[in-house]
Amino acid sequence: MINFTRMSTSRKTHTAVFNAQVAIEAIKEQEMLSELSKRFGIHPQMISTWKREFLSRSPEILSTKALDEEAEKREQYEKIGRLEVEVDFCKRASEKQGILKSSKK
Repeated sequence: MINFTRMSTSRKTHTAVFNAQVAIEAIKEQEMLSELSKRFGIHPQMISTWKREFLSRSPEILSTKALDEEAEKREQYEKIGRLEVEVDFCKRASEKQGILKSSKK
């Protein structure tokens, strides 16, 4: 009697970094999908899906980065403003206490 045992089939999960690496290789088009499939051990359709997703989401990623840089710049200017106010306050307080000579002429 033949015993057919059921193989456990679990899906492989790949990291986002790996997905991006495969997608970038596919975008370069230096190798055919079948070659990439053999090299990375992934079905060609999955590579095509990752490539399509990478290309479609790249503007979103790049615009998010620009927004993050703009927000960081805004925070830096706010901090500079706060520090200038604190320095002015300390100068005036020091002048009133006689610690610092008045810089006004």
